[in-house]
Amino acid sequence: MNLSIVLARIVSVIYLSAGVGAILDKDQYRRIADDMFKNAAVTYLMGFTAAIVGLLIVKYHNVWTGNWTVLITILGWLATIKGVLIIAVPSFVERFSKMVFGGKMLQWFPYVAYFLGLLFGYFGFVR
Repeated sequence: MNLSIVLARIVSVIYLSAGVGAILDKDQYRRIADDMFKNAAVTYLMGFTAAIVGLLIVKYHNVWTGNWTVLITILGWLATIKGVLIIAVPSFVERFSKMVFGGKMLQWFPYVAYFLGLLFGYFGFVR
C-alpha cells in the first residue's frame, strides 16, 4: 500500500476522532486547551512527540507534487516546526496558542478537524 494512503488514513482517523470528540464534549476540549501548558514535562513531551512525528513524515514522505499528497508533507513540516518551537520556546507557543485558541477559534476547531478528517478519509479510504 502506498505510504501516502497509509498516512492519509491515520491522519483521517485522528482528525475525525478529535472533531467528533470536540463536538460531543466541548468542555473536555476546553480543559485540554487550558491545561496544555500547565505541566512543563507534558509540554516538553508534547513538543518532542510532535517533532518526532513531523520529522518521520518529512523523512519518508517529503513529496512536493501538484496533487493531494503534498498536504501530508505540509502536515509533516508543520508538526516538525510546532514540535521544535514547543521544545525551544514553550512560553512563546503558549502565548500564541492562547491568542489563537481563545474565544472564537476554539469554537471552530471541531469543524476544521472534522473537515480535515473527511478530506484525508476521502483520499485514504475512498479514492
